[in-house]
Order: sequence, then C-alpha cells, then structure tokens
Amino acid sequence: MASSRLLLCFFSLLLGHGVIHLHASHITSTNVESPQPDSPNPTYRTNYHFQPPKNWMNGPMIYKGIYHLFYQYNPKGADWGNIVWAHSVSKDLVSWTPLPTAIYPTQPAGDTNGCWSGSATILPNGKPAFLYTGIDQQNRQVQDYAEPKNLSDPFLIEWVKLPHNPVMAPTVQNRINASSFRDPTTGWFGPDGVWRVIIGSKRRSRGLAILYRSRDFVKWTKAKHPLHSAPGTGMWECPDFYPVSAGGIQSGLDTSMVGLGIKHVLKNSLDNTKHDYYTIGTYDYGKFYASKTFYDNEKKRRILWGWINESLPTVEYVKQGWSGVQAIPRKIWLHKSGKQLVQWPIPEIEKLRTNPVSLRSKVLKGGSRVEISHITAAQADVEVSFEVLGLEEAEVLDPSWTDPQVLCGQKGASVKGGLGPFGLQVLASKDLEEYTAVFFRIFKKVRQSNKYVVLMCSDQSRSSLNNKPDKTPYGAFINLDPVREKLSLRILIDRSIVESFGGGGKACITARAYPILALGDNAHLFAFNNGKGSVKISQLNAWSMKKAQIN
Repeated sequence: MASSRLLLCFFSLLLGHGVIHLHASHITSTNVESPQPDSPNPTYRTNYHFQPPKNWMNGPMIYKGIYHLFYQYNPKGADWGNIVWAHSVSKDLVSWTPLPTAIYPTQPAGDTNGCWSGSATILPNGKPAFLYTGIDQQNRQVQDYAEPKNLSDPFLIEWVKLPHNPVMAPTVQNRINASSFRDPTTGWFGPDGVWRVIIGSKRRSRGLAILYRSRDFVKWTKAKHPLHSAPGTGMWECPDFYPVSAGGIQSGLDTSMVGLGIKHVLKNSLDNTKHDYYTIGTYDYGKFYASKTFYDNEKKRRILWGWINESLPTVEYVKQGWSGVQAIPRKIWLHKSGKQLVQWPIPEIEKLRTNPVSLRSKVLKGGSRVEISHITAAQADVEVSFEVLGLEEAEVLDPSWTDPQVLCGQKGASVKGGLGPFGLQVLASKDLEEYTAVFFRIFKKVRQSNKYVVLMCSDQSRSSLNNKPDKTPYGAFINLDPVREKLSLRILIDRSIVESFGGGGKACITARAYPILALGDNAHLFAFNNGKGSVKISQLNAWSMKKAQIN
C-alpha cells in the first residue's frame, strides 16, 4: 500500500491450506527513527485487541495447531519505517506470545528496501510457502518467495528466502506499474494442475487484480488479462480471493475448493477510500482496512482479520508511543440470501467475559435512556435486541438520501427523529459530555406501504472533548425488515476501540474514540431512544471483559 502514512495487509497464514498475510504499509523508507517517549502512553491502549508492546504495527496462520500472526512492525518508532515482520503465536486467537522477528530485508534484488505484505499457501507436501512484496534496490515493487527452514518446528521461527528472488517483477514487456504492484494473495490450485495468485495494481486510475500462473509455485507467468479490473477505482491493495458455500452454510472452505454450491469472493482494499470492498458489498464501514481471510482447517471456518488504524494525527500517536491495532478475528460466511457476507466475532473471545448483567422487556419511550451498570464500561461486550412498538412514527426517506455515511453525519444521535435514533451510548461520561453512539433509525420508503429502510450509525462526533482526533461518523443501510425482525447490536468496547455488529453481522462498523473524561472507571454505558416512537429492549446482555495476554 502506498500511502504517506499507514497501511497494512494482513499477513495471515493458516497452515493447512491456509494463508499468511503480511500487513502492508507501503512507503519506501529505511532507518527512520522518530522521537519516542521513554515508555508508551497506556491511556488508550487496548486490553483484548492485539497490538505489540509499543511502536507501529499493522497483522495470521495455523500450523500444527498453533495460530501465527506475522505483522509489520517498526522497532524504532510509532510511525512508518524500519519495517520488519514481527511474529506472535497463539493457541486460541485471543492470547498471544511474541517470537523473534521472522523476516527482514536482506536481498538487494528482492527486498533490500522493505518487506511488505504477502500471503502463505500450503503446498501439497504440507510445506507453507510465502509470496510477499519486496522493495528492490531500484525501489521497484517485486514479489519474493520464502519458506520455513524447519518444517518440524511448530513455531516456524526461521524462514529462508529463495536465492534468486524476485519470482515476479515489473518489466518493459509486461508494462506493470513498478510503484503499484503488491500484495500477492494465497494461491489456489486448479483442476488443471496450475497454481494461480492475484496481485494488486493499477494502470492510471484503473484498479487491477493481475493474474499469475505457475506449476511449481516458483516460476510464474503473467496472464494476458487481469482476473478483474475497474475504471476510476485507483490502486487495489491487499486483494483476496476465496470460496464460500451457498445456502447460508457457515462452514469455511479450503482456498482451492471448487464445485456445485460454491461461490467465490473477490475483495480489494481501495487506496483511494481506505475501505475494503468485495464485489457486492463492503466488509466494514468504519476504520477497518487491508484485511485478509484464512481458512482454519482445524475448526472448518474462514476467519477475517483486519487492521484498525489511528484517528489521531501522526504527531499525536508518535507522542503516545504506539500506533495501530488488530480487530478481533471474525468468522465470515455468505448469507443464505446470497446477497452479502456476514461477519461475527470468533467465539473464543467470549472466554474473556465476566460479571454478566442483563435487562429484559424494558420499554424506552421517546427521549429516555437507561444506564447499564455493574460492568466495566470501558472494556465490555454488549449484545442487545430492540423491538419497534409500531411503525407509524417512521420518517419518509428522501430519495436523495443515498449515502448512509452522509446521512449519519446529518442525523446524528442528538438529532431527534421519528423512529430513532435508538441504540447504545458507549465510552460515555456520566453527564454525557462525551459518548460514542451506535444506533438505528427507521425510515419508510416513498409511496411504498410497509416498506422500510434501516440505517445503522456509529457517531463519534461527541466522542471526546479533545478536538484533535478524527470524529467522522460512519453508517450503513442494513438489510433488515423491522416489521418481522428485531434489530440487534453487538458491540465490543476496548478503551479506544468500538467494534459494532448490526443485524447478526450483516453490517459492521469499527471506530476509534479518545475520550478524556470517559476513561476507566469513569466510563459509562447507556441504552437510549431519542425518537418519538417507543422501542422495547427485548433483551440486553453485557459483560465486563478480562484482559488478554498480548505480548
């Protein structure tokens, strides 16, 4: 990825025909050392989201029962530069133990100016093979190969690069843009005995997924045409290509799987917008970028990892001594309708739940709120479902309201409506000087009786009295029928992170918040309704979250 600040592509390797993906922050920069505090500021550091002890990070794989997270890390600062592939391992994707650096620049023709993102593929003999983007001595983006030195080592501590790297490179003949050629995917093996991978690129403003083929995973040939392209989309970073089962089957599939009842997802991360898109949708409408999936062959599921970047200005996160957090891993599958993907936090995270509280059949009249007490509101897991008590108050949806993010900005949590806003105010100060609101609004369609549109928003506009953080609201139209369905939310709160899942994972919005009042024991959690029509909390369950072991 080629931004002046941050970017990552998951280095997600799931061994057992899995993937390894390395985060990609794509700027050629070496030996950069920013002024660092003696110790990182812990005020907003997360307690159950993965991050290194300090400095810059951007992040997975399973081999012999151990999950591996390889991630880009700057050992000398909280900003971009001096990037190595740091390495941590886990038995459950929740608690992590650090290992020695896995990969660092060593080859003039392959990666002397940087080791960027990549992927791992499990070859038929069970050996994992890495393809990753290196920056050569001419500052060209090229693709390199590496493999473990010792396959009997479940921790995969040592890696060996191919002596004649790179295995793919821009040339005059192939007309590949040498500054926009990165992030190889996991390979998939076709019925014709040929391996295929795609690599993100662009030609002028046309985004490209360049296709390469190989019979031995070392000698690669560029296909005449890209797997896919689109005008006006700019650079495609961190592409991903994987199969999913039709019919709402939640089990994951090996990356090379084909056949009846199987569809394929093509995803890319758009450098122009810093969002991740697949062919018919968006992964997450908030701060979630450069994601990558892998197939967990032990639990038969496909897992999505994503990177949550900062909302603070660069000078501020450098001052605090750390930058970047991994989102909680999510299981991902195709909805039974076939119209969208669904995401949900992995169940392993629930082992951190403690001190449960619950609320049932609580009516919230217009203008009312109720505090959810007896939990650590700065570090919590909350699930709530709302039932609308009549749809008469629903506002008419103006046909010009087509952009949900803009609409959430215009109609934030403090703007009274007909049906909504109703939802949760998290990381809130006692007197609500600060809060992040995650909520629904319901609109009725023009000239269509009994047809409604549900808007989900994450509103950071009042998240902090500090004016330095970006407080952009995020939003999505969510495919729910309020006539027949309850509206559900799940929110993972971790000090400066708010991950929200609406409608059982149909819409996901991740946000950063940096309150100065609602910190630690001074953080509160409220359910609220700022609309005219009443809603009922059918059920609310909340838990304090214990601290995970993270490096």
